[in-house]
Amino acid sequence: MLLLAAAVIGYLSGSVPYGLLLTRAAGLGDIRQIGSGNIGATNVLRTGNKKVAAATLLLDALKGVVPVLLLTALWGREAGLLAGLAALIGHVFPVWLGFKGGKGVATGAGVLLAAAWWLGLVCAVIWVVMARVTRISSASALTACAAAPVIALLTGDWMLAGFAFVLAAIIIARHHENIRRLLAGTEPRIGRKT
Repeated sequence: MLLLAAAVIGYLSGSVPYGLLLTRAAGLGDIRQIGSGNIGATNVLRTGNKKVAAATLLLDALKGVVPVLLLTALWGREAGLLAGLAALIGHVFPVWLGFKGGKGVATGAGVLLAAAWWLGLVCAVIWVVMARVTRISSASALTACAAAPVIALLTGDWMLAGFAFVLAAIIIARHHENIRRLLAGTEPRIGRKT
């Protein structure tokens, strides 16, 4: 029952669509009608409002951080990791939006930072380096996601490696359209509005 409760708490935390709420509150309209139609920070940036995009990034990350830290403190590591996975699923498939949510990068990063801060930090550095080189958010996210389980595996922490693998698999699967555009050379660069 504790694990079920952890999953429910994590899902509800992750399902709050901050990108949609913040863009509406800022008078920017429905983010689902802008750019890629995604509710995440990268698409919010396409509105041209960097402050709202930054707030979306922070809140999307925190909705991954909070359930992991809270449930780990209350019921242990397994409950914390399960809550983090559920938070990611909540972001990607929020019940409030007909199960059509974001791609999970910021929330996944928050979950990873809370589960193993050093791994989250390494993946964040990988994202930043790739973003500077490619100027493509999806390529940066995909590279960082793919690296996470490999790096965790090198430490011999099988639970963390398995957890990172599931997180990465969900995020990479949600980027299937981006992967097609990357292969076609048509993926938009960071900062472009369309």
